[in-house]
Amino acid sequence: MTRDDQVLARAAVTALRDELTAYPKPGLVSPVDSGAHADMDFELMCRSADSLLQPFASLAAAGRAAASFEQALIPLGIEAERGMLAVTGGVNTHRGAIFSVGLLVAAIGRALALSGAPSPAAIRAALSDTWGEALAVHAARSDEASHGGLVRRRTGRDGARREAARAFPGVFETGIPTYRAARLAGLDDNAASIQTLFALMASIDDTTVLYRGGLEAGSFVRRSAADFLADGGCRQPGWFEKAEALHRAFIARHLSAGGCADLLACTLLVSRCCDDA
Repeated sequence: MTRDDQVLARAAVTALRDELTAYPKPGLVSPVDSGAHADMDFELMCRSADSLLQPFASLAAAGRAAASFEQALIPLGIEAERGMLAVTGGVNTHRGAIFSVGLLVAAIGRALALSGAPSPAAIRAALSDTWGEALAVHAARSDEASHGGLVRRRTGRDGARREAARAFPGVFETGIPTYRAARLAGLDDNAASIQTLFALMASIDDTTVLYRGGLEAGSFVRRSAADFLADGGCRQPGWFEKAEALHRAFIARHLSAGGCADLLACTLLVSRCCDDA
């Protein structure tokens, strides 16, 4: 394990913490409140994120070496999940992030090994070229016990596995361009993060939402996010109050776009690891 692996791991944990800090995120945990989550709060989520530092470093090292998805990355992810659950007392705080952020940590590690100064395109190519076939097989499996498997059976929609198999279009085609445009428009980190989250919510079938509320909830989330963006998003006067009102509406419906929150963390990680992102 190299110093670069440790630096990349710290960047990943920072991205998770920055996603947590952003507010208002409809239904999601923040320093202000726990959103639609009765079993977790900001402090617990921070401890959970911090527990992933060493696992992310191991994933970076495995990615740099182009290690097997089945034989190396999956076991490292399972080990990371065990450590997280030990810290949180069994609460599933970052299972989805371990998969999504962990895969991108591995892909960034591989891109660094190949080029030394990765771009978003190089990271996406490293992910596809190194683990694309294994990810496609993984996505096709029917894991009926998982949230993704249950959602697929009930609604016909796919989640994080399919997103990963397609090399994270949500991150690279929606998240990064939106975040970049928001920062260029002069939005601060918080507003740019919220703008990006809403763009992801408007374009992604979030399995956390679908698991909690089915297709009707999924439509509500996508429509609410699209309407917010159509009105100007975080560039509109009073955007904060409008986003906060949606936050309360999501809590009332017990909805939380946790998958999109993971993709926001992925977006922040890739954006900060690349000079041209």
